[in-house]
This record gives sequence, C-alpha cells and structure tokens, in this order.
Amino acid sequence: MQKIGIIANPALEKARGILVSLREWLLQRGKKVYWDLDTARLATGEEQDGEERSAVIDKSELIIVMGGDGTMLNVAHQPGISRVFLVGVNLGTLGFLADINLDELFPTLEEVLKGNYKLDERSMLYAAIQRDNAKLAEYIALNEIAVNRAALARIITMETYIDNRYVNTFRADGMIIASPTGSTAYSLASGGPIVHPTAKAMVLTPICSHTLSNRPLVISSDSEVEVLLTSKMEAVYLTVDGQIGIKLQYNDKLTIKKANQTLKLVQPSERYYYQVLRNKLGWGGK
Repeated sequence: MQKIGIIANPALEKARGILVSLREWLLQRGKKVYWDLDTARLATGEEQDGEERSAVIDKSELIIVMGGDGTMLNVAHQPGISRVFLVGVNLGTLGFLADINLDELFPTLEEVLKGNYKLDERSMLYAAIQRDNAKLAEYIALNEIAVNRAALARIITMETYIDNRYVNTFRADGMIIASPTGSTAYSLASGGPIVHPTAKAMVLTPICSHTLSNRPLVISSDSEVEVLLTSKMEAVYLTVDGQIGIKLQYNDKLTIKKANQTLKLVQPSERYYYQVLRNKLGWGGK
C-alpha cells in the first residue's frame, strides 16, 4: 500500500502530536500521505496540505482513522468508503471498531505495510423509508437502524414483519435493527446479544418493551425486515448509526435488509475477536 489517508476526530486536541509524527513516519517510508482539512488543521493549526475528505477517500488505498467508534462510523458513511481499507486507532474510551491502541499504532502499521494483516469485511444494512407509497429516504448503516420515541412521548407501537410474514406488534420505547458489528453497540446496551461480526445475521432488539416476553430476536442476514409505525400522536425518530436522524410519521414503513456493500477493516494478523471482547468488556482472564 503506497497511498495512505489520515482522518482524525477534530475535537481530540491530544491527537495533535501523534498526527504530525504519524505523517512524518509514513513519508519517511516513501508513502504518499493525504489528510483532510479538519485533520490538517488539528495537526498544524492551519489547513496545510489538507484536502476535502472526499478527495482523501478517492486517492487512498488505506485510511488510518484516529478517534473512537464514533469517528469510525462517521467515516463509514462517506461515499466511496467501501472500496478503501480502514485501520481504526482508539483515542477514545471504548472501541470495538477503532480497536488499535495508541501504543500499538506504529508496530501494527509496520506489519500492515509489509502485508502482514487480515482483512475483516463487515456487512452493512440498507434501510428505506416509505411514506404515502413513495420512497422518502434511504440509508446505509454499519451498526444499526433505530426507531426511538422522543423524550416526552409515550410508548410507540410498531407492526413488524420478516420476509413479508407478520411477527408481532411491539409496544416499546423503540426498536433497534442491528448488524453483527452493531450487536456490541446500542443493541447491547439495550439488552441484545453479542453476535460474532462474521455471522450472517441481524438482531431485532426492542427498547424497554411494554411486554416482558418481547425479547431480542436473531434472524438471517438474508431476511428483509419491515416496521410499520402505527402510533398516531407520538414523536418518533429514525436514527442511523447515531449519525443521522429523521422524524417519522404515522403509517411510515421502514424496510431493512443487508446492503450490497461492506466495510473493509484491517486487523493485526494475531488479533482475534474474543480477545477484543475480553479487553473491551473487562472479562476476567484464566
């Protein structure tokens, strides 16, 4: 890999020094290095050599994302990102996507640039909103599509279908439809199961269901989920990976299925998923 992009969370002041060192380290190894305007401003105090993020993605073979899972999700929503390899460096608190710690950065990159890595392709979700028999909007998500009530709204009702077969009418604070990658995010916080990221599955997790027997449901990734909002008076919102939000209306229909594209994460060759779980969730050792 000769063309390397760097994208950082611009709010992380502590990243300034490491960004300068990282860029210089890559240049010394003969790599072409690109960073976006926000990252350049964070690193140097000005937009020196910075480019539009779309240009960085277009030019790069590998992008080093500095921040946390929120930064990774933001990058995952950029056009054209599915063709680029990503390395996530954790400068936040808890990172399942950005899972390389700062002290591992340079040794890991040394091995990656030698070709010693494994490619972890994460499935994504496609969601479409239909209103009055017309498509209102469509989205791609890495973690989850969530239907949530507003803070002061009452419980909402959602008719739910899988592969055109009626499943249940959920009365709850909302519903999360998560990918395997997203099973350790909002869905997990709402009581959903942990699903291995390579599993061909989706997870439906009701949020604070009014009926205790309504439990999370794991289904095939080849299935198509439909959620029909049947609450007339409540304020309800759709959120996509916590990055995008849109207000829903009575009788809006949400359709979710596996997206055609994937996200390509580069992992150290010796890293394995259960090691990440153990470290991030604080599980005890032997």
